[in-house]
Amino acid sequence: MTSRQLPENLHIDTLAVRAAVERSQYGENSEALYLTSGYVQPTAADSAARFAGEEEGYTYGRSGNPTVSSFEMRLAALEGTQACMATSSGMSAITLMLLSLLKAGDHVVFSQSMFGSTIKLIGSEFARFGVESTIVPQTDLAAWKAAVRPSTRLLFAETPTNPLTDVCDIRALADIAHEAGALLAVDNCFATPALQRPIAMGADIIMHSGTKYLDGQGRVMAGALCASEALVKEKFLPLMKNTGMVLSPFNAWVVLKGLETLDIRMRAQSERAMQVAQWLEGHPAVARVYYPGLPSHPQHALAMRQMSTGGALLSFDVKAANAEQARQRAFHVLDSLAVLSLCTNLGDTKSLLTHPASTSHGKLSEAQLQAAGIGQGLIRLAVGLEHVNDVKADLLRGLDSLK
Repeated sequence: MTSRQLPENLHIDTLAVRAAVERSQYGENSEALYLTSGYVQPTAADSAARFAGEEEGYTYGRSGNPTVSSFEMRLAALEGTQACMATSSGMSAITLMLLSLLKAGDHVVFSQSMFGSTIKLIGSEFARFGVESTIVPQTDLAAWKAAVRPSTRLLFAETPTNPLTDVCDIRALADIAHEAGALLAVDNCFATPALQRPIAMGADIIMHSGTKYLDGQGRVMAGALCASEALVKEKFLPLMKNTGMVLSPFNAWVVLKGLETLDIRMRAQSERAMQVAQWLEGHPAVARVYYPGLPSHPQHALAMRQMSTGGALLSFDVKAANAEQARQRAFHVLDSLAVLSLCTNLGDTKSLLTHPASTSHGKLSEAQLQAAGIGQGLIRLAVGLEHVNDVKADLLRGLDSLK
């Protein structure tokens, strides 16, 4: 569990390829993949001390693994936190966070622009166990502040959001949370630490779906919580041991290697996304483009203060007279693709498109969709690494043939 000794003040792109556990006695240059569920103990006394938490050392796969530790150390280094807890998926990371911090009667304030499953998890599933919640508009700081109660323990925001790329003021939300004695958790999945570091703006917990940009090639499921050592060791780790939402060593190794190219990928994909967003704004079949890098974005100035680029994710509305026509026209664009992928995932090197109202947010009611601003004509595009002219040409197959 000992981290590799590195000099201080290394740049983030150096940490992305160097932060890890110490090499084994074999001196491997590429971090090792440890496929084991159990560990042989030196002595019975050492075993007892390790299981009691009195001595460091691996005991069982549900409690820790060297490959998983390397991923945790690397992501914590990139986010600028003291520690990290890896999980089996992004949703399991959110579940672990909520179970670790909340009890019946506690209150959560969260954004109505968050991922559909997150809204369902907090507003419906945790409500069954007595956890209360208030959902507020992502960008309305007054609404966030007004929603806080004496029982509020957590504020939870995603920035930019999926799929409308709404941006929240992280520092302002951190101030609201801390004044109330609560914590601020930020879903940094779409910006990643390559573009945005919420901990530097006052956030307490950073949540990731490593399935997305951290892996970067659509290969495995993974999740993580980055936070202080106290939160990770005293809150998250005990519950992890009891629930088993553990990240497999193989998946950890895949995402660990994905982190090595994170900065390069995010900047290249963001550059392409900006070009596509600018081009889409000028297409006659497009009603609106949602992308933080565009000056037309409502939170453009805030996004450029918090993020180094606009990111690789954008959405756009096709023009339509009503919701039924909008759905038909959006489906036509998606069904006309010959190169890009119709796929609900994102963060891949391949460009992926989806129809949020019927997929990622399909479980929400029509009222919830309208409150979140997600219409039937909305298409989400996660821009990959294809040549930007080929991306445009493929979108034109549908856009130029709309009737």
